[in-house]
Amino acid sequence: MPIISQFYGIVVFMYFDDKNQHNLPHIHARYNEYKVSYDFDANLLSGQLPTKQIKLLEAWIIIHKEELMTLWKVMEEEGKMFKIKPL
Repeated sequence: MPIISQFYGIVVFMYFDDKNQHNLPHIHARYNEYKVSYDFDANLLSGQLPTKQIKLLEAWIIIHKEELMTLWKVMEEEGKMFKIKPL
């Protein structure tokens, strides 16, 4: 699972063919022992994070929504990835 960004202890990953989420475009994030999945509209799909990290991650997703959608498409079609700026 490629790391696409890191900020304030939050590590953001993306799989493009995660069958558990039925190919819904989404990201995974980890902060210490916490793990979450979010769609590109900053809707929580699974997991939990501390409140401060939720706000940071959701803001990052909203700011970078277009880049996330582009990355999803590029990874799916070409198998390539790129990093997205941290918060």
